[in-house]
Amino acid sequence: MTKVLILDHSKSVRNVLRERLEYEGFSAEAAEDDTQASELCEKIPFDVILSDTACRVPDRGIPFIALSDDASIDSAVRAVRNGAQDFLTKPIDMNHLLQSIQQALDNPPAPAAPTAAPKRCRRARTAQAGRIIGISPEIEHVRQLIDKVAPCEARVLITGENGTGKELVARWLHAKSPRAAAPFVEVNCAAIPSELIESELFGHERGAFTSAIKQRKGKFELADGGTLFMDEIGDMSLPAQAKVLRALQENRICRVGGDKEIEVNVRVIAATNKDLREEIRKGNFREDLYHRIGVIIIHVPALREHARDIPTLVDHFIRLVSEEYGIPPKEIDPEAMAALQAMPWTGNIRELRNVIERLIVLSAERITLDDVKAYCN
Repeated sequence: MTKVLILDHSKSVRNVLRERLEYEGFSAEAAEDDTQASELCEKIPFDVILSDTACRVPDRGIPFIALSDDASIDSAVRAVRNGAQDFLTKPIDMNHLLQSIQQALDNPPAPAAPTAAPKRCRRARTAQAGRIIGISPEIEHVRQLIDKVAPCEARVLITGENGTGKELVARWLHAKSPRAAAPFVEVNCAAIPSELIESELFGHERGAFTSAIKQRKGKFELADGGTLFMDEIGDMSLPAQAKVLRALQENRICRVGGDKEIEVNVRVIAATNKDLREEIRKGNFREDLYHRIGVIIIHVPALREHARDIPTLVDHFIRLVSEEYGIPPKEIDPEAMAALQAMPWTGNIRELRNVIERLIVLSAERITLDDVKAYCN
């Protein structure tokens, strides 16, 4: 049986990886620092080590795979130069991890060289869209859909409540697509007045209206060759919907005040927190546009629907907020964590992040149940 050592400062990360690896048939041990890792290496002949880049890997000739929160090119290069067999960014894709472990077992550690870096960095580059955190079946399903849909050109409609991470899903779809090197342009359809949305999307010519003192390109032109993310598309006016429908049908746009048609090559990803079928029934949304944008529908679950991910999210936000404030990460009591898991989270992940920041600012050395009761209502 393959023996794997998991070296990570985060208890939740250690527990999740250990659980998943044991489920896959590996023998797994976990260590929170290099001292504990060295002690375990003296007792157990590990075949491979999974190590967070913030930890120091015991120098025992055991192949290791670097795990990192940092998706930058520099981080990948440093890891490979330090001898890592591979570089994976969190949240860890288990299929990639299993492949990396097998490769580490099949191939002895190779000397680090600059030429080895580009191959490692390509995976890191796709993760610059941010992390989709969680190991629940609901979140795994979203990741699987992204992996299947991203490489194709199909238009995608992302649904879900406010604060669930719809924009993050859109960025991953772009980052994993053949258009990743091209622009990712976003527009919030709810934040633009109805009389300006056409100019925002399609641009305008000089003199098209009173304040049009010069020609301006719209979002469709700016996204040419890349991806246009139309957030809260359910709030768009019916006249604007008609113009968008025409642009999607013909792959052409016309600037406001102009008569020249401009070809655009854009993949549209839309998102909404509304039930568009209900909006169609009410006469607020065009059914033909719905079928144009909703070739693939990805639903992002509410946080209460995958509450088992809350400990991992809390651990992530504690480290993230602590770094922003320049203070050591605070520990959280189990009772406090249980209380957070039991909350309804109507604002979803966005609300959870704000609550964690509040707790870090207002709590003492540790985050306690009393802190949650006092500051989370």
